[in-house]
Amino acid sequence: MVSFPLFHSLLRCIFLFYGLCCSEPPTTTTTTGGGAGDESLGHHGVSVSTVGFSALAQHLYHFEITSQVPEGLSKHVSSSKKAQSNWYKQLSKAWRESKPPPKSPEEASRLVIHTLQKQRAPDLDGLLSFYGLPLPHSLVELTAGEAPPLADGLKFQLHTLLVDAKAVADGDTVTVYVSTSDARESSRVPQEVQLAAVERNEARAEQDYTRADALHKQIIDAGYRVLHIDNQDILARKYRIRLRGIDAPERSMPYGKEAKNELVKMIEGKCLKILIFDEDRYGRFVGDVYCNGVFVQESMLKKGLAWHYTDYDKRPELEKWEKDARGKRVGLWASSNPEMPWDGGRIVVKTDIHTCMPSWQSGPTSIADKAPLRLLEFAISLS
Repeated sequence: MVSFPLFHSLLRCIFLFYGLCCSEPPTTTTTTGGGAGDESLGHHGVSVSTVGFSALAQHLYHFEITSQVPEGLSKHVSSSKKAQSNWYKQLSKAWRESKPPPKSPEEASRLVIHTLQKQRAPDLDGLLSFYGLPLPHSLVELTAGEAPPLADGLKFQLHTLLVDAKAVADGDTVTVYVSTSDARESSRVPQEVQLAAVERNEARAEQDYTRADALHKQIIDAGYRVLHIDNQDILARKYRIRLRGIDAPERSMPYGKEAKNELVKMIEGKCLKILIFDEDRYGRFVGDVYCNGVFVQESMLKKGLAWHYTDYDKRPELEKWEKDARGKRVGLWASSNPEMPWDGGRIVVKTDIHTCMPSWQSGPTSIADKAPLRLLEFAISLS
C-alpha cells in the first residue's frame, strides 16, 4: 500500500508537471460579509474556488503512465475507448507543449477545443462537461487594452491587495482593500488610525489581545483594517466598489448566483486595478475594474451575466457586448424574457448607483396599472 506522504508527494509532482501550483494561496483575515458560494462543477466535485481543470491535468498525467482513460467518461461521450485514448494522447502532448500551460478552466477548455476540433460536437461537449469545463458557446473573446471611455471624469486609480472571495457581494459589487503604503493612500491615513495601529502592534507584542482587538475595532470603524497576508500585518483602507456601467441580477434572481460566482472566479486572490469615476452617498465608489489586464465588465456582459446599465452609461461598446450575448442566448439571455432587477410585475425600489436615490419602477405596462405608481412618484417628489 502506498503511504500517505508518498501519495502526497506524487500528487505534488502531478500538479507541478502540468504547471499548477499546489501551495496554499495567500490568506487574509478580512471578515467582509457575503459568502462566495462554492458550486460543484462536474462529477469530480471541483469548484470555482478549487480550479476546475485540476482533474483533467491529473488524468492526462495518469494517461501518460498507464495509457488508461478515466472511468465514467463513456457515460458522457459515444466514441469508443480507442478513440478516447487517442484524444488523451493528443491532449497530453498539447498540454506539455503549451507555453505557458493552461492556468484556468477557460484556458483548459480552449486547449481541448483547439486540439480536438475535428471531433464531433456532442463528444467534445461531453468531454468538457465531464470535467466541468466551459462549453464552446460559453467562451468569450475579450478585447485587449483599456475599457472604452465614457468621457472625461476619471478621479483616481486604485491598486488593491488580493481580493477575498467573501468580499464579493454579488455580480456587480465587491469590497477591496488598498495598502496604506500606496503613494496615494500614505498621506491620507488619519493620525488616530496610525496611532491605533502602532498601539495594536505593541499590545500584541505584550500578548494583550483584548486591548489589541479593541484597537483593531477602532481601526475598522474608521474605514481601515489590518490584514494578515503572507505572514505580514498590512494596514489597508477599505473601498466598496460598484462596477460601472453594468447591472447584475440580484442574488435571489435567476442567474444571480451564477453572476456572483463568475465575479468571484475572475477576481478571487487577485490584485485589481480600478479606475474610479464617481462615489455615491453610501460611500460606494463607481469604477471600471481590471484583473490581469482583463476588463471585468466586458467579461460579465459577454457571458450574459449582467445588463448594460444604459440609464447612466452610454458607451456603445458595452451596448454591443450585451447585444452579442443576447444574440447567442448565453447566460441570462437563455430565457426569451429574463427577469430584470426591476421586473416581476411588482413595484421594486432599486437604488440608483450614482445618486443612491430610490428609482421606482414596475412590471405592469398598461397606463391603468402605472397610474398608482405615478401618484406615488409625485408624492415622493413633493416630500
